[in-house]
Amino acid sequence: MKFISFYLPQFHEIPENNDAWGRGFTEWTNVKKSRPLYLGHRQPRVPLHGNYYHLLDTRVMSWQARLANRAGIYGFCFYHYWFQGRMVLEKPVENLYREKQIPLRYCFAWANEPWTKTWHGAGGDREILLAQTYGGEEEWEQHYQYFRTFFLDSRYIKEGNRPVLLIYRLKNIPCFNAMIRYWNVCAKKDGFDGIFLISMNVCREPVEKSRWVNGSVDFEPNKTKSEQLANEASGMRPNPGRSLLWNRWAVKKLSYRKLNRRMLKTPHERNHFRTMFVDYDDSPRRQERAVITRGSRPRRFGKYLRRMMRLSEREGNEYLFVNAWNEWGEGNYLEPDSRYGYAYLEEVRKSVIGK
Repeated sequence: MKFISFYLPQFHEIPENNDAWGRGFTEWTNVKKSRPLYLGHRQPRVPLHGNYYHLLDTRVMSWQARLANRAGIYGFCFYHYWFQGRMVLEKPVENLYREKQIPLRYCFAWANEPWTKTWHGAGGDREILLAQTYGGEEEWEQHYQYFRTFFLDSRYIKEGNRPVLLIYRLKNIPCFNAMIRYWNVCAKKDGFDGIFLISMNVCREPVEKSRWVNGSVDFEPNKTKSEQLANEASGMRPNPGRSLLWNRWAVKKLSYRKLNRRMLKTPHERNHFRTMFVDYDDSPRRQERAVITRGSRPRRFGKYLRRMMRLSEREGNEYLFVNAWNEWGEGNYLEPDSRYGYAYLEEVRKSVIGK
């Protein structure tokens, strides 16, 4: 079983975020300013020993690689952001590429949505900072040439002789078939057997049907929580001016157990990969509009992880994804924190390595 963890590279400054949010903004900005919305709400989340790391320091990724390898994690899946040749948050993976001594397998998930303020919880209308367009062959060639550098790295994750590439929303790409066909031709010229393309199933949208799509992955908890919100979430509106007791009932909360049980019951076939999630609480980004799961504990996480591994094996799938390595702004991380230490990573180690 190859255990691949989604990885957010937003722990360093970039001009786009500084312009939108003020100088010095990183993911830690939201994490540090988060406060409890109701009695018993565990915020802010604090990394172990106050390790608010800076991702442009390559020692950080060396440390992360050691933790991941010790836990038996096969590799990281880095979010990739591309806007007509303009990239954001690309430096961490580029540093990894240059630091050949870091023993870390990796692949890309192209987050092909507009870069917006609402992603970080800004109020008001959806403000687009960078539009997402797809162009024609000239841009496809430029984009492939960027991927190519990493595809040729021996550490880049491959299925057989095909580099693994995830795409967040295939349905957003009007020229999808032509673009992926072009990329496959380019990959074969470079000595590969093509690209192993994985569609990310987000919310309840169907998987794109195409000869160029080799597999799919349920992006959890996003896919299943959208189905459960209508049944379980409160209809009341949180109000920061009211008491914490009021907000305890008004905040949208979902059961970690129910979400996992629903995920386990969803049938999967070969190359339809499962995703396990650690926890979910996006209040650092969304404030009172947050969605929060209740009931995640390391041992409970480990129990459901082992069930998913057994199902994946029976379904003939060697990849199992986990969301996430470091989504601190969503309370969704394997990295050690001040409450549980290394306990979540220890559950991964016991499940994958069996010791």
